[in-house]
Amino acid sequence: MNASATSAIAKVRRRPLSPEDRATFFFLLPIMVVFAVLTLVPLLSSVYYSLTDYNGFSTDFNMVGLKNYVTIFSEPELLHSLGFTLLFAVSTTLLITVLALPLAVTLNKQFYGRSLARSLFFFLGIPAQAILGLIWRQIFSPMKSGIFNQILDLFTIPPIPWTSDDHWAQFCVIFVGVWMGVGWHATLYLAYMQAIPADLYEQSLIDGANSRQQFIHITLPQLVPAIVVSTFLIMTGNLKVYDLPFTLTAGGPRNATMTITQAILLRGTGQSQYGVGSALAVLFTIVCLLLVTIQQIVASAIQRRFE
Repeated sequence: MNASATSAIAKVRRRPLSPEDRATFFFLLPIMVVFAVLTLVPLLSSVYYSLTDYNGFSTDFNMVGLKNYVTIFSEPELLHSLGFTLLFAVSTTLLITVLALPLAVTLNKQFYGRSLARSLFFFLGIPAQAILGLIWRQIFSPMKSGIFNQILDLFTIPPIPWTSDDHWAQFCVIFVGVWMGVGWHATLYLAYMQAIPADLYEQSLIDGANSRQQFIHITLPQLVPAIVVSTFLIMTGNLKVYDLPFTLTAGGPRNATMTITQAILLRGTGQSQYGVGSALAVLFTIVCLLLVTIQQIVASAIQRRFE
């Protein structure tokens, strides 16, 4: 290393913090403290308890190593809860994105009652998931008195076991998840579309572009940042879903719609197996990190493709 480079490094090391740097540090300090207290400490505690036979009550517990993790992989019920959670998160992310994009394009056009339509679609996702789960529980009732089955009866179609069949119950949970998310994320895309310069569309019309070509070559590239934000919110929110499946199907039938959060609460609190519950939480955290990392890599590649 030459003398000039050494001198430059020394100057950088000796440079005092600017007022802006100090202000930034003190501004972020409370956030870092809250993050450490509410996230890092519970996470490290979960890692520790996942290696013990702690039952949540007694202070006399032993280290059991990886026994709790072996228990998870030896019980199909726990693995199935993880599988359904991933199925729900991935499928709702894809379906909401595919449906919200054309809905936002439609709501961006001029037509009678546009403001009312925007409000209606937005308010679909405003009620709490628990309330929506209870409402749709009556609509998807497998009995003949269920609302959907009553409609089917008008056309002499036999009733469908909506929430009493494994596959139909999974369909119902995913359907309601998509139903409540499409309007909100369409509104998000609509907000981004308002910022697209109108000159781009006017120039494309002069060049003879039709609506499909405008969407592919103008609207879609401009909405890539919104798609990244939207898919990230859907994925992270639906990975930790609990209220909707619990109130709609209670995790049934035969644990077909049990989510990982419900399994953690059931084992940790309901059955006093805090070690197994903590191990399940640690494993789920790792899976979430991997899934979100893959999503961000794909999103970054898409952004670079449209830059």
